[in-house]
Amino acid sequence: MNFRTLDLNLLRVFDAVMAEGNITRAAERLSMTQPSVSNALKRLRDATGEDLLTRAPRGVKPTTFGEALWPQVREALGQLRQALEPGQYDPTTDTRVFRLAMVDAVAATRMPPLMTRLEAIGAQARIEVRPLVNRDPRDALAHGDVDFALGHFPESVAAIVAEGAGASARYRRLSETHYICAMRRGHPLAAGPLTLDAFCAAGHVLVSFSGRAHGFVDQALASLNRSRRVALTVNQFFTAARVVLATDLLTVLPEGFLHVTGHAEQLVTLPLPLAPGAVFVDALWHVRNDRSSAHQWLLQMLTETGGQAASPSAPAPGL
Repeated sequence: MNFRTLDLNLLRVFDAVMAEGNITRAAERLSMTQPSVSNALKRLRDATGEDLLTRAPRGVKPTTFGEALWPQVREALGQLRQALEPGQYDPTTDTRVFRLAMVDAVAATRMPPLMTRLEAIGAQARIEVRPLVNRDPRDALAHGDVDFALGHFPESVAAIVAEGAGASARYRRLSETHYICAMRRGHPLAAGPLTLDAFCAAGHVLVSFSGRAHGFVDQALASLNRSRRVALTVNQFFTAARVVLATDLLTVLPEGFLHVTGHAEQLVTLPLPLAPGAVFVDALWHVRNDRSSAHQWLLQMLTETGGQAASPSAPAPGL
């Protein structure tokens, strides 16, 4: 491949197709036609001499070469955009899309005040909320799949702090709450107090966005050489609340998220008979966005509308 004659716009198209996994959606994102996107991919294939994408049931997927090339392309495009980006972001004229990953309860508590603020100042940005698929969002941030991840990421935050100024991600603390145990009114354990033996003997609904039937509460129990019976694992707090209303199962929720289930008045909540630790809602982002005035503007909006914060800001070292 002759890099001197390579049309760098082809890399923008490749990046969009990789991010969307679909040529039609990439064309919409780039304001191009689908044939134009397909033609750009063909030109890039001819220029590199390698197949970058293959057809998949619901779009396209990368070849081994395409998978290896994409992180480097995305990083280079990100640096170029930030270098050419105006020094001051104007939210009233810029129509860019910000992609935020979070679970349902975080979205239900964070998005209403954020969108109220953006509407009040006439911001033209579009916000896309995407689901979290695991407990460590740093890979998604590194690949540029999302701009920010919001949620409880104690292991990720600990790694960021340990890595110091060399960390690839940053974080800011938005709020703090604690775990509570929720059950239906009339539950045999509702009169309390809730003992550790009774808690472990009961059946539980576990909220896990990764799908793993082992959460932070189970880690705390394991440190006491105890365990509980998880009868059901779901990926939404709303679903967990509905299930415990109809059964004798228990669920553990962050107290600050209880009201977003829509069933707070129908549930009995009791203190946990163990201490799994505080629940922090943190905003995580990739270090490359430290230089982006647009991303720093949105981070400030998230901070100002973040609810009851433990501290105004808890950035990683070097921020």
